[in-house]
Amino acid sequence: MIAYFDCFSGISGDMTLGAFLDLGVPVKWLKENLESIPLAGFDVSVETVIRNGITAKSVHVIVENDKKSRDYAQIRSLIKNSPLPGNVKKISLEIFGRIAEAEAVIHGCPRDNVHFHEVGGIDAIVDIVGTALCVNYLGIKKVVSSSIPLGKGFVACAHGTLPVPAPGTIGILKGVPVYGTKISHELVTPTGAAIIVTLAESYGEIPDMIIEKTGYGAGKRDIKSIPNLLRVMTGTESSGQRSAHQKDTVVVLETCIDNMNPEVFGFLMDRLFEEGALDVYWIPIFMKKNRPGTMVQVLCRRNRKDVLINCILSETSSLGVRYYNVKRCMLAREHVVMKTAYGEIQVKRIIEAGGGVRIVPEYEVCKKIALEKNIPIRIVYDTIIKSL
Repeated sequence: MIAYFDCFSGISGDMTLGAFLDLGVPVKWLKENLESIPLAGFDVSVETVIRNGITAKSVHVIVENDKKSRDYAQIRSLIKNSPLPGNVKKISLEIFGRIAEAEAVIHGCPRDNVHFHEVGGIDAIVDIVGTALCVNYLGIKKVVSSSIPLGKGFVACAHGTLPVPAPGTIGILKGVPVYGTKISHELVTPTGAAIIVTLAESYGEIPDMIIEKTGYGAGKRDIKSIPNLLRVMTGTESSGQRSAHQKDTVVVLETCIDNMNPEVFGFLMDRLFEEGALDVYWIPIFMKKNRPGTMVQVLCRRNRKDVLINCILSETSSLGVRYYNVKRCMLAREHVVMKTAYGEIQVKRIIEAGGGVRIVPEYEVCKKIALEKNIPIRIVYDTIIKSL
């Protein structure tokens, strides 16, 4: 399942939750799962509203006397110790983690000690964990988003009056395509920014897809100039010849090194893959003064860019990293388990442009079999391919 977030009027936590409920997530199911978190004194109500002639869901989190300010460490513990599914915990923690990282930079304190006020309340926890639950319920595997519009003016919060977009929102949206508007309202909240940056693999136009459902989530304000709505479209990527070549946008990171112990490169590659790199390359080059060097090139999703740049700068002698977006065209592929001469193993099933199917054994699987049976890995590859 693929989802396209059309953020023509921005994004917030309640707008995201409203759009998912409009897509068919049962309110009762959502409440029951949210109640498994050790929080008390809240309820979720949903009403149907009309904005500029468009019907949408508006979500209200009703809280009884929750004025507690929670820090990131408390919220992380709350989610980790809950009985929520693993993927729901992962998404929720990553969303909160992005907010914490941005606020830590702004306030100059450790991430765990960041105190959440607006986003530490029960309503924001419900928005964020509820969003993760809905992604899991709908079976969304890929998210693409439009560019993000930003409002202007000022907004009142626990720290006083702040400019719009709020500093936390700007910090979270670093590296994300945005554009300004003349709307004097906060179109993107820190929670909304963290949700879309966590979920979206790429940003741009609607991808090639077959739309099955569309959901609208309403913001609290009724903006006169545009409908204050978030539109989420879900469906499947287009079938046939067009889907044989999948397209997306990723980020390339580059740096050139000529003064580092070469033993570090092996360790660096392992660290980069651990942090979410899609691919890593070492390219021999000649640098200034004709010194031989190595270009480090990393392919990654946009939401891993900052983490991987930090990894390169902390693990190597590099003083800077270049980055830019690139478009990819790929054959469709999936991981499946198949019976072979070595039992059931995981292989990669690739759909070729003409509609044919190619099966490729996974290297790590073949390596494990070769070591266990003390045979050459080429024999493992040949035997697997012949038995398929």
